[in-house]
Amino acid sequence: MNNISAIRSLIDEKDWISLKKELNNFEPFQVADIIESLPQAEQVILFRVLSRELAKVIFSHLSRDQQKGIVESIASNISQVSDLLNDLDPDDRTAFFEELPGEVTQRLLQMLSFKEREKAIKLLGYPKESIGRLMTPEYVAVRANFTVHQTLEHIRKFGRDSETLNVIYVVDNNWKLIDDIRIRDIILAPPLQTIGEISDNRFVALNAFDDREVAVKAFQDNDRIALPVTDTDGTLLGIVTVDDVIDIIQMETTEDFQKMSALAPSHEPYLNTGVFILAKNRILWLMLLMLSATITGYIISSFEDGLAVLPSLIAFIPMLMGTGGNAGAQASTLIIRGMAVGEVHLKDVFKVVWKEIRVGALCGFALGTVNFLRVLLWNQQNALLSLVVTLSLFCTILIAKTIGGLLPILAKKMKIDPAIMAAPLITTTVDATSLIVYFAIAKALLGI
Repeated sequence: MNNISAIRSLIDEKDWISLKKELNNFEPFQVADIIESLPQAEQVILFRVLSRELAKVIFSHLSRDQQKGIVESIASNISQVSDLLNDLDPDDRTAFFEELPGEVTQRLLQMLSFKEREKAIKLLGYPKESIGRLMTPEYVAVRANFTVHQTLEHIRKFGRDSETLNVIYVVDNNWKLIDDIRIRDIILAPPLQTIGEISDNRFVALNAFDDREVAVKAFQDNDRIALPVTDTDGTLLGIVTVDDVIDIIQMETTEDFQKMSALAPSHEPYLNTGVFILAKNRILWLMLLMLSATITGYIISSFEDGLAVLPSLIAFIPMLMGTGGNAGAQASTLIIRGMAVGEVHLKDVFKVVWKEIRVGALCGFALGTVNFLRVLLWNQQNALLSLVVTLSLFCTILIAKTIGGLLPILAKKMKIDPAIMAAPLITTTVDATSLIVYFAIAKALLGI
C-alpha cells in the first residue's frame, strides 16, 4: 500500500525521472500489480514511463482486460503501440490477439513489422485451442556437426531474442528435429566435441496441431521448462514454455469448475462481466436441471397413496437425495481429476466401477449404522421404518458412488467433456434413482 502511495505521489508531482527510478526497484510482476491497482488514467501514465524493454515484460504480466485498456489508451500514439506489439513474445502476442474482435486484430497486425506479422499470422492460423497457438518461434537451434565452441558462439550471436536458453535444439539441414540438449551439458563438454557426440537422440516433441491439453500432460510427465513443437513431418516449428502451460492449466481448471457448477464457461473476470451475460450463462443449465427435476416429482406423485398411509416417510426424502447427490459428486470429482492428470483412462472403467462399489458399501454401512440408531430414537422405537430408511440409504450411496464414477468415463468415451457429467447431472440422476429405491423398499417391507 505504501508503494502505491509513493507511486501516486510521484505521478501527481509529475516527477517522471524519480518515478522511472522508483519502478526499477520492483520486479516486473510487482509493477504489473501496481498498474492494475491504479485508475485507468494513471495506469497509462505509468506504462508510458516504462522503458521499451520493461514495458514488453510487464505487458505480458497484465490481465487481458488491462492489456486491452492500455492499447486503447495509447492507440493515438501509433509508434508506441507498434513498438509494444513488435517487442512482445509471439506467444504472448497471439494470446492477446485471440481475445480481440477480428477487425481490431487485423488493424493491429498492420502495425507489426513484416517479419513479426508473418510470425503472428502463422500462429493465428493454427486451430484455436491447438499447441500451435501456444508456441513461440524464438529459440536457438544448431547442427549436429557444430563443435561445442561453435555452438556457444552461435548462442551468443542469436540467443538474445530466444524465449529460453535452457535447452538448445539440434536440427538437420531440412530443420527436422534430431535432439534437444540442456545448456548445462553443452557448457560442461570439451570445446572441440561435436553436438552429435553429445546427443543421445532421445527427446519429447509436441505436434503443433494437437490440443493444448496434450502439452499440459507432456509437461507434467517430463518435468521440463520448454518443449519443442514440430509439424507432422518432424520439422521444428517452435517451442512451448512452461509459463504458457500454467496459463492453460488455470483456464482449463476454471472451465471445469464452471461446468461442474452448471455454468456456461466464461473467461472474463467476474466483476467485469455484465449481469445479462452472467444470467445467460446460467439460465440454460438451470432450465435443464429444473425440467429434469420433473422426473423426481413424477416419482413422488406416483407414490402418493403410500405416503398418505405413512406420512413420516416424507421426512427422510431430503436426507436420502442430499446424501446420494453428495456421494455421487465425491466420486465424479475424483474421477474427473484422475482423467485430467492421466491417472484414470477409458480402459480402467471396470476397475473404477469395482472400486466405487466397495467404497460405496463401506460408506453406506457406516452412514447406515448411524442412521438406523438415529431414526430408531426419533420414531419411538419403530424398527421397521428405521430399517427401510437405512437400507434405502445404503443402496442410494452404493448406486451414487457407482454412477458418479461411471458417468465421467462414459462422457469421455462419447467425446463429451467429463466436467459436464459432474455434480448437477449426477445429482439429478441419483435423486430419481434414490426415490425409486426408497419407495420400492418401503413397499416391500411396510406393505403400503
